Amino acid sequence: MALHSQHTRRALVGAAILATTALFTTGCSPASEPGDSAAKPVEVAGVTISVDDAARAALPQKYIDAGSLKVATDVPYAPFEMFESEGSDVITGVDYDLGQAIGAKLGINFDFEQQKFDGIIPALQAGKVQVAISAMTSSVDRMDVLTFVDYSASGTGILVEKGNPASIETYLDLCGQKLAVQSGASQIDLVAVWQDECAAAGKGAIALSEYPKDSDAQLAITSGKVIASVLTKPSAGFVAKTANDGNTFEVIEDPKAPTGYDSTLNGIGVLNADADLADAIQLALQSLMDDGTYMTILEAYGVEGIAIDAATINAAKS
Repeated sequence: MALHSQHTRRALVGAAILATTALFTTGCSPASEPGDSAAKPVEVAGVTISVDDAARAALPQKYIDAGSLKVATDVPYAPFEMFESEGSDVITGVDYDLGQAIGAKLGINFDFEQQKFDGIIPALQAGKVQVAISAMTSSVDRMDVLTFVDYSASGTGILVEKGNPASIETYLDLCGQKLAVQSGASQIDLVAVWQDECAAAGKGAIALSEYPKDSDAQLAITSGKVIASVLTKPSAGFVAKTANDGNTFEVIEDPKAPTGYDSTLNGIGVLNADADLADAIQLALQSLMDDGTYMTILEAYGVEGIAIDAATINAAKS
């Protein structure tokens, strides 16, 4: 159930989120000019970020000399990457903010460029970009080409009406209840697995209704047609935070699945031949985790539930 594991899934979730997108601006300033060793502090999500000496020391000299890295991302896929407003070409989102913060720790600019998702790896291989930050699953198959710095984990979340009137605590509480999902979403297959568990537990079947758009599924909740909907947990968190200023929905937090059901790691990708760059990014990201900036950025978009404890490299392989 990984983010961006399938191109069609990206399109479905991206379209669904547009109905509840809120605007986020970060006020980022350039970390440095090309060849400038005196990197300037950068403000991201209200936090002023300065260079981490250990991370910068690990950065290959050619990138220090260049002063920037080109970063590929597929916009929009809220809340990870999106535009500040309709008609704008200014990128914002979780991935963008994390990229700016990592760049600040390294003392270079992370220059984001739009790239269709299925063209990101070819763009890396062609040398057009050096980094991929696009909610990409840290899959073992992709590790034949890429080294991943794991920065989050996400699976399926359960969105309910504010106050959780049906007292849902876990997916098994959906047995015998009415549930909504967007047509074609991968959560449909997961619910099929849950149906078997409901039967094994002697509980009623989940009455699953499919809707053309996830915003329709959300309307089904508020109109009382269903008690909940299932979608990716970061999408659910963003909807809960932004819809009606956070007063309409909430996300079920199951302690047994803190990053969502059937969760997988997401990673910042670089070519395997650029492993030293991955090491530097890992150190920068860990510094952001240690000083609290990482969580501040996630909380700004309502996706603190996808946080991981430490920055790892290719942890999905193990």
